[in-house]
Amino acid sequence: MSQPPGPRGRTGAVRGRPSDEARGGGTASATEEAAVTTGALARRLGVSPTTLRTWDRRYGLGPARRESGRHRRWSERDIAVVEEMGRLTARGVPPADAARTALRLTPASCGMGPDPTLVPPSRTPGPTRTGPPDSLARRRKGLARAAVRLDAPAVQDLLTETVERHGLITAWQEVMAPTLHAVGRKWEEAGDRYVEVEHLLSWHVSRTLHHRAATATPSASPRATPLVLACVPGEQHSLPLEALSAALGELGVPQRMFGAAVPVEALSAAVRRTGPEIVVLWSQARSTASVPLAQHLADTRWGVRGARGRPVVMLGGPGWAGPAVRGALRPTSLQEALAQIGTVRSRPSGGPD
Repeated sequence: MSQPPGPRGRTGAVRGRPSDEARGGGTASATEEAAVTTGALARRLGVSPTTLRTWDRRYGLGPARRESGRHRRWSERDIAVVEEMGRLTARGVPPADAARTALRLTPASCGMGPDPTLVPPSRTPGPTRTGPPDSLARRRKGLARAAVRLDAPAVQDLLTETVERHGLITAWQEVMAPTLHAVGRKWEEAGDRYVEVEHLLSWHVSRTLHHRAATATPSASPRATPLVLACVPGEQHSLPLEALSAALGELGVPQRMFGAAVPVEALSAAVRRTGPEIVVLWSQARSTASVPLAQHLADTRWGVRGARGRPVVMLGGPGWAGPAVRGALRPTSLQEALAQIGTVRSRPSGGPD
């Protein structure tokens, strides 16, 4: 798959190459001798050489010096400027605005971000000083761009800020999941190329969800029994289940999260030992969904004779499309799953079985 194209031009964009003084660099010193080629810099930033040339032509973000034959060689300051350009565009700042901010870097801040008198957009949870108001569409695009560049700090900043600004449910449904799906589709079309992008993005999404779950306050209700969350045997895609776990954690709902590919015997034992009100089974593909397993868990009993209980089974994921499981819940979104769980947990305790 080809690299993402460079940003399109906008009215009022900076054109032509600014002087060293206009870029805040003054007279180039011996320590700023241009050394990095365009190709090497493109690989370092995770963009195409065409993108760098476009930023140079449209916004003046090219190297301050050129060797004979018009070969570009990028100094440390030049690299710092385009790195900041990449961080800003990843956050959805329009390219022309991002270029103007990146060009305000001073020599002292090369390699360390923007001038300390400016608010660094990649680190602030509030609205940025540049660009239009926040939008979820821009966040999706920015997250994908940062992942393509393998810019792990920017990916993590975007995920953390999105959760803080919009809440976990919106962050998952409107930003995380759509971006993961889009990245997955693109890399499937490209064969095995760029798989590292999907892995990096998935890891940081998981990290964000785990952090959210770890900071949640558990329920103090004496009658609360933990839910069981597990992927069916053979299922490795656990991120949607991690999102549910984090959201339940925010609500103080006790749970036992078992993660990916839980063996049948282990899952059955966990249900018998914990006596959960609800068992959530995640299946991403129909090849992993097991109706007999779901029915077996729905029929599982625990407790002493005369006061036995059994769980409600919730089936999550596209793998369960097909034959229904008697009595099972089938939410289609994280928000719906939370609503159904709330309804089940609000019911009075059942009588003897």
